[in-house]
Amino acid sequence: MAEALTWQAWATLGILVGVVVALLREWARPDLVLLGSLGLLLVGGILPPETAFAGFSNTAVLTIAALFVIAEGLQRTGAFAFLDGLLFSPAPAWSRILPRLMVPTAALSAFMNNTPIVAMLIPRIQQWAEQRDLSASKLLIPLSYAAILGGMITLIGTATNIVVSGLLMEAGYEGFAMFDLTLVGLPAMLVVVAFFALGGHRLLPDHRAEVTDLEEGLRDCLFGVKVAPDAPFLGQTVEAMGLRALGDAYLAHIYRNDEQIPARPDLVLQGHDELTFIGTPTMLPSLLEQPGLLRLVRQPDLTALPGHLPLYEAVVAPTSQLVGQTLKEANFREAYGGIVLGIQRRDQQTEGSLGQTPIEAGDLLLIEARAGFEARWNANRDEFYLVALRDHPARPPERRKAPLALLLFAGMIALVTAGVLPIVTAAFATALGMLATRCLRVREAGNAVQVSVLVMIAAALGLGEAVQATGLADHLADFVVALGSRLHLVGILLVLYVLTNLLAELITNKAAAVLMLPVALTVATQTGADPRAFALLICVAATASFISPIGYQTNLMVMSAGGYRYMDYVRVGIPVSLLVMIVAISSIYLFWL
Repeated sequence: MAEALTWQAWATLGILVGVVVALLREWARPDLVLLGSLGLLLVGGILPPETAFAGFSNTAVLTIAALFVIAEGLQRTGAFAFLDGLLFSPAPAWSRILPRLMVPTAALSAFMNNTPIVAMLIPRIQQWAEQRDLSASKLLIPLSYAAILGGMITLIGTATNIVVSGLLMEAGYEGFAMFDLTLVGLPAMLVVVAFFALGGHRLLPDHRAEVTDLEEGLRDCLFGVKVAPDAPFLGQTVEAMGLRALGDAYLAHIYRNDEQIPARPDLVLQGHDELTFIGTPTMLPSLLEQPGLLRLVRQPDLTALPGHLPLYEAVVAPTSQLVGQTLKEANFREAYGGIVLGIQRRDQQTEGSLGQTPIEAGDLLLIEARAGFEARWNANRDEFYLVALRDHPARPPERRKAPLALLLFAGMIALVTAGVLPIVTAAFATALGMLATRCLRVREAGNAVQVSVLVMIAAALGLGEAVQATGLADHLADFVVALGSRLHLVGILLVLYVLTNLLAELITNKAAAVLMLPVALTVATQTGADPRAFALLICVAATASFISPIGYQTNLMVMSAGGYRYMDYVRVGIPVSLLVMIVAISSIYLFWL
């Protein structure tokens, strides 16, 4: 039995509770919350600097950074273009469509970061579903779940697996091999696919009639006026006229001489200019009261204008600086190089002034911007999970390099599987190979590395060190053993799984794994069980976030695209979570204990 909690343990527990509350209430980005908790541990003297910051040099963090680069190289070369033929079934039955979609997605996700996989497939699935008069909302949750399940199959399937394996080695145990998780992850994936094929698809919502098309919703908040040729304010700037922001509306752009011009504050107004506003149309009468402004004969239509700028859809990431800010506060037009024309939140379009609407994670923004906007921001997953063109064809990938990218990727997997190189060395060498062979450029590689994810993991590692060093892990382990002791080892596994899974749904899966691993290793020591088996349980429980849209990034990515409500995830996710838990605990008990 562990001794009484020290003040350091109580302080660490208080910081943990604060982290959960801060993440639930979205007071700040996850990486900043965890970094702040690390600062409190330092200032309070609970951890010395060399221990608190050790996570930033952890091999798991370096491995994940290299895998971001590798995934970007595979995506930019179109190495997996053959997927279309595998994913989409000609059969009309959901019992055949869903397995055909989910199995290849899971197989691909087992070997690369699932975020770009889902980002790549969302528009393809939407287009395929529309062509066959099917509801994309019947496909996008299974897509996300398949990507999550695929991550449980191999060591490199998710960053969580890599982090846990690295921490195992730091604790003096043997890390995971490439396919150590397969006996747990593969059966779980197959059981969930069978569940959807045999009847679970009936739980999936059909939101065809409810998903708001942003361009259609845009017509309800788009209005314009025309500048008279003899207007008294000719020669004045947009800012001097007070037209750029009107409270419940803002000036998007000006149409002049067959050219669409962004509404810069220093732009001088001329006769015959057509001013297009986004916002509440009730502002139109007050605008027409100003001498020199006339009503437009036609309704503004952005896509019908000659030379109109491309329209993009962008899904806001939880780590984006936009979260919690309004477009005006974020200075979106200047900071991001585009104009937000509409915001779709879950299954509805937001109403009122866009500039005064606080942005939430998962919001789908309709953005008007110059060509190249998607290339710039798709490389930065910290801000947007997905940026897709709406009315222009996407730039084709460099398919000439696809065989080379696949060869480098396959070589990495072979070297790690054979034990020739550790995962960090193989991943780093493969990332360098992607650059040396110009499968992607240095700038693209730099943009591909999600710094906020690396910071979050490194900070969480420091917090995990505090859980272990203060003795808090021992007390939590006693609690787990006491709860599960009546059901013997299976009961202990069950309690540990539920606690980890709950924490993953509340905060982030990587942080949950880092915080619960010290507890799991202590429980294994107390029960005399294999610590690696308990660590494997943590990997699966932390990754299996199906019930909440905020529990896993792919769930959030498909939320607006599918028009999902929170309860859609609860209704579908609960049976899936129970199935995965049963399979995981059974497999670990049979094959590892």
